[in-house]
Amino acid sequence: MNKNDLIKKAIKIMERAYVPYSKFPVGAALLTKSGKVYTGCNIENAAYPVSCCAERVAIFKAISDGEHHFTSLAVAADTKRPVPPCGSCRQVMSEFFDASTEIHLTNLNNDINSISMEALLPFSFQQEDLNKQ
Repeated sequence: MNKNDLIKKAIKIMERAYVPYSKFPVGAALLTKSGKVYTGCNIENAAYPVSCCAERVAIFKAISDGEHHFTSLAVAADTKRPVPPCGSCRQVMSEFFDASTEIHLTNLNNDINSISMEALLPFSFQQEDLNKQ
């Protein structure tokens, strides 16, 4: 699947976002190495901290389905610039994505910023940081 098709899926899933508070729908489409695509949209809650971003919804769906190897992620929102993932999403992405995984950030004006996971979150906290030695 090419970048543009993945972006189209991210834009399409924005329609399913549950955003009664922010009115800010976001969509994400995650491509696995096996070729399967997992989509996610943001889901809000009146208790704001328990809301979940589109990127994490897509990643968690894939992980819960047994997928652990990813090639790219597209994220879309109606913003002036290509939408950047929040810090929580970046940390989750760094847990499951290789440094070279492609992240395609876009808006509804078709502005696209493609960036690697390493460039999106350099010097991220990793599993090996938990080791004392």
